Amino acid sequence: MAKNKTLWFLLIVCVLTVIPFLGIYEYNTKGEPRESIVSYTMLESGNWILPRNSVGEMAYKPPFFYWAVAAVSYVAGEVNEFTSRVPSAIAYIAMIVGVFLFYQRRRDDHTAFVTALVAFTSWELHRQGFNCRVDMLLTAFIVGAMLLLYRWYERGMKGVPLWAILLMSCGTLTKGPIGAIIPCLVMGVFLLFRRVNFFRAFFSMMLFGLLSLILPALWYYAAWQQGGQEFIDLVMEENIGRMTSTMSYESCVEPWYYNIITLVIGYLPWVILGLMTLFVVNWKALKNWAGVSQLRQRLSRLTDVDPVDLFSFLAIAVIFIFYCIPQSKRSAYLMPVYPFIGYFIARMLFWLQKRHHGVIKAYGGFVSVLCLMVVVVFIVLKWIEINPDWFQGRRGYQNYSMALFLQQTGSWWQWLLLAFGTYILLAWWKGKRNVMGLVMLILAFYLQLDSVYKPPVLNAKSVKNVAAQVDEVAPESAGHLYEFIEDGVLAKGDPVHYFEMNFYLHDRVGNFYTEKPASGFLMIGTEDAERWLPKFTAEGYRFTEVYNSGQQRVAGQPMRLLQFER
Repeated sequence: MAKNKTLWFLLIVCVLTVIPFLGIYEYNTKGEPRESIVSYTMLESGNWILPRNSVGEMAYKPPFFYWAVAAVSYVAGEVNEFTSRVPSAIAYIAMIVGVFLFYQRRRDDHTAFVTALVAFTSWELHRQGFNCRVDMLLTAFIVGAMLLLYRWYERGMKGVPLWAILLMSCGTLTKGPIGAIIPCLVMGVFLLFRRVNFFRAFFSMMLFGLLSLILPALWYYAAWQQGGQEFIDLVMEENIGRMTSTMSYESCVEPWYYNIITLVIGYLPWVILGLMTLFVVNWKALKNWAGVSQLRQRLSRLTDVDPVDLFSFLAIAVIFIFYCIPQSKRSAYLMPVYPFIGYFIARMLFWLQKRHHGVIKAYGGFVSVLCLMVVVVFIVLKWIEINPDWFQGRRGYQNYSMALFLQQTGSWWQWLLLAFGTYILLAWWKGKRNVMGLVMLILAFYLQLDSVYKPPVLNAKSVKNVAAQVDEVAPESAGHLYEFIEDGVLAKGDPVHYFEMNFYLHDRVGNFYTEKPASGFLMIGTEDAERWLPKFTAEGYRFTEVYNSGQQRVAGQPMRLLQFER
């Protein structure tokens, strides 16, 4: 019964600190509307296999995430910021609960609970759990499949782990074969370390991986029937080319150590505690423990390490090394290692509480004071007059807008949550200041961040207001709407479009460069306009400006809306 109470408490905490805040801020990057427009197109066109948006572009990823967004949006009646983020949020929460159950059954209630909440409050997972992107869903499927494959190992490797295979199938349908490769690779290496016969380990993982490709193969065939060679080229580029660093264009190309940097940033704020722990480590004993001869002995005895610890460690090591190989690197790629890092951080926390409680107190005090300072700055911001001259440079207007939006923030429920979070921050100093109190401290900050600070800051980057003005000046009844972005025309791959504008304008933005229309409205950046309007004028076009976004940038440039005819 106690275990059930812990599970329910974890679930309630996760739901209440995520779901209510999914739709309170607008799209503010190209990534989210780019994904949601695919689901919008599915619902509008009825094509659930390989839909194309208004500029003729097909999705770069398989459809499972888009199906999920479309299903939620169909029930809600429309695709919007909230419905498009629900699948990621559910995957985020479900993965955390799954990790809790995994370690609860193999360790103890407290270790499992702290592991789950440490992972839940890591910056990268928390950030992606609120995003309309495929990465959180893929991560949940990969981690879930790995945990289920471990359960298959525990049960004597008998039979076929159908649920693990199903999750790998869903992962493949979310972002390609990587959804099956990662779980099979991690489990295969683990089996070898557990002295399982090489051929049995290899062929078992190969069999499970192939079985997981059956359902995705049906979609790939159907998509090929619609997209033909263009679809095949895209699949080869995004899957084979990305992993072998043979893409026709550069995409997220970074050096190997980029993964270390992203892990350090991605595991804020807990990485700060790790740095503080370095001051209490017995380095002399560690040096002796990690000596060359001793290290060789310990490496030779890795097969005797507790299987849960070994599995958790190999999940981190194998995935990290795997993603160091390709040139293409993103912080989101490493997300499957975060729950397992959380397990070792949880163990470190309990070790600190037992041996070096002062580190827990110092770190908690640091977090509490820092978060209280943010509260004070937010309140002071309400009482000062913001001068636009304070904000200079390329992003000066955007930063000025952020300050104004923060100043205008303050609904009754936001003040209530701010007060509740502040109470927890202050309660740290009167409480026991233990591990559980520290976790609650971090949760309190995230609650304030997601409900009060983040919405105005992100909304200042949104162009929803620009889209509304464009829709007013150039409604659909007045003529067709087109875009021109030089990087969208000349890019070899992953072209830039007005993704946010297109979503908020209900997928009615066409491609001016390829369609060469006779009349309509053109959205173009000021810098692109200087270079390209003379060329278009020479082709017989006449342009009249009807709107200008001013200092607000759209896709990196202030935007002009021109009415044209030929």
